[in-house]
Amino acid sequence: MTVADSTTVAAAAKVPEHFTMTEDEIIAKFPTRLRGFDLYRKMGSPKNIVAPMVDQSELAWRMLSRNYGADLCYTPMFNAKIFLNEQKYRDEQWQTNETDRPVIVQFCANDPDILLKAASLVAGQADAVDLNLGCPQHIARRGHYGSFLMDEWDLVSKLIRKLHENLEIPVTAKIRVFPEVEKTVEYAKMVEAAGAQIITVHGRLREQKGHKTGLADWTKIKAVKDAVKVPVFANGNILYQEDIQRCIDATNVEGVMTAETNLYNPALFSGKILPSWQLAEEYLEICDDVPTKAAYIRAHLFKLFRYSLPIHTDLRQKLVEVKEMDGFWQFVKDMKVRLIADAEGSDFDPEVVVVDEFGYRKYPHWICQPALRFEHDKEHSKSKRLLNEVQADTPADATDCATGGCDAVDNEAKRQKTVVESV
Repeated sequence: MTVADSTTVAAAAKVPEHFTMTEDEIIAKFPTRLRGFDLYRKMGSPKNIVAPMVDQSELAWRMLSRNYGADLCYTPMFNAKIFLNEQKYRDEQWQTNETDRPVIVQFCANDPDILLKAASLVAGQADAVDLNLGCPQHIARRGHYGSFLMDEWDLVSKLIRKLHENLEIPVTAKIRVFPEVEKTVEYAKMVEAAGAQIITVHGRLREQKGHKTGLADWTKIKAVKDAVKVPVFANGNILYQEDIQRCIDATNVEGVMTAETNLYNPALFSGKILPSWQLAEEYLEICDDVPTKAAYIRAHLFKLFRYSLPIHTDLRQKLVEVKEMDGFWQFVKDMKVRLIADAEGSDFDPEVVVVDEFGYRKYPHWICQPALRFEHDKEHSKSKRLLNEVQADTPADATDCATGGCDAVDNEAKRQKTVVESV
């Protein structure tokens, strides 16, 4: 650890000036507000958790995920400043209903007062408010939020403490790890001391994103779990249902969060092997009752049919052009007819597990399955290697498709980029 890092760690051990109340005073102010494991148990001791995903973990998708075993869902990340100041943005982004519990609302922010005011708007409808400290994208650097606050421990502490001392529901936080396990642990302890009642640890570095994703480090997650007294959720490396228990066994965490794999296979938590058209139909049925933006629906369908669209390329263009529910339904019906025909000519048996050269399961294109990133080994001009396992030597600003960055929703991504940068 460098001298600068040691100074940061030492500073975090002191009681900051922005701690204006003691824990006893906070408890007296909010005697019924749940803390730590009481909050965790009140939410049903969730094990299977859907991550906050920009424009992708909207109400309709949360409802679908709950149908397949999700115990807890996070909303998409909301920009606190825009959420507070723009009614249209708030109405468009924040939807909930009586089935949507437990739910945690996530915000990105860099101003404690604005964060508190925004969080107060959802206090009566959510189980907790989460602070995003993990977004690694360039938009977060420009907007000064997410993982780009990792070097500003005082500001991070102020953001969490402001909610802990003033918000009537609990505050939680989602963080990334540092290269050094010691610094990661001290960072998590600082987040806990500020008032976070649950900490989600994404076991990747800030630099691990897009085509440089690589593996999440479960050993650092375990180190955090061993060091803090609040519940810990792990995030990273979940491709199949069995990975959830593997992660719990390796880290001792209370729950496991998944993002990208949930988007490609919302039945992940159930362990069911299902055709993509079935999940697509169930999602659209929910959207018939829950108004959902066309851009969100389109992005979800692109992911559900990820492996079939390169085969049925004419339908891809139709999906790009669809803007209304009737069109989405027709697309799914057309795709279903084709995929059923493909399936009828196959000897695929869901009870028989077949793996590829890397040990990953081989499913036909019409089955919901995780997205695996590959790169070509130019040096040997032969096999491909998994980007999920090996960090590729590709530019750091490569497009990240984990939360909806596909060609068909490029315009929507540009819109999101515009509004979020103004945080």
